[in-house]
Order: sequence, then structure tokens, then C-alpha cells
Amino acid sequence: MAMLSLEAIGYYSDKPGSQSYSSIVRHLYPDTGNYIAFIGNLKSRALVRSSIDAFRRTADFPSEGAVLPAWTPGADWSDHWSFWKEGYPALMITDTAPFRNPYYHKPEDTPEKLDYDRMARVVNGLVKAIMELSHIEK
Repeated sequence: MAMLSLEAIGYYSDKPGSQSYSSIVRHLYPDTGNYIAFIGNLKSRALVRSSIDAFRRTADFPSEGAVLPAWTPGADWSDHWSFWKEGYPALMITDTAPFRNPYYHKPEDTPEKLDYDRMARVVNGLVKAIMELSHIEK
């Protein structure tokens, strides 16, 4: 019915200016990298909306949702892309990886750079949100 891809969910910063974006969405979202993002394409907009609504009801954690064309830089940079290609609703749940984490895919990208407390809060919220979503009438 749908696919949710967890992609880089452990790097957070409360420092203003710690979050960047592609120029297309730069002025639409916060500049502090302390939230989790739900990103889908136009065909997945209902999934983005229902997923982030369920997450916000069940988790005390900042979140942002985005419905973006697949050609937006970063929007299709994970496993959800192949589901979009086949016409399935899918979204990426992410800390925005290279748009926030200066160590992403570099030798300095080591476990102690992750925020395990916030990552656990995201995962616990997602478990509850997915359980809520699984009870929605089809």
C-alpha cells in the first residue's frame, strides 16, 4: 500500500543556521536542523499528510513535511525512489543528511556524531504513527 524509507535519522543541531536546503525550498523551512522531515512526491502527498499527522499526534518531536517534484535535489535520494518509479506512494523520513550533517559520507561520519536520544524519540514516534496508520480504513 505504501513505503516509508528511513534515511539518515540521527543527526540534529539546535544551532541556528545548521540546516541548509536546495535553492528551490530554502525559504520554506526552518534554518535550524533539529527536526525530522517527511518527504514525498506529488503522487504521495496523501501519504505525507497522513504520516506526518500521525507522527505529530504520537510523538513530541519537531517535524516538517514536504511534497516535492522528484527532480528537487535530495527528494529522490533514497530507496523510496524505486517505489515512486513503479507508481507506489512512498516517502523518505530523514534528518536531511547532507543538507545538515557536515560529516555525511566522510571519514569523520562516526557513531559518536549521532544523537541517540533524539533518534530513539523519532523511532518511538514512528512506531506509534505506523501503528495508527495501519488501522486506517482502506
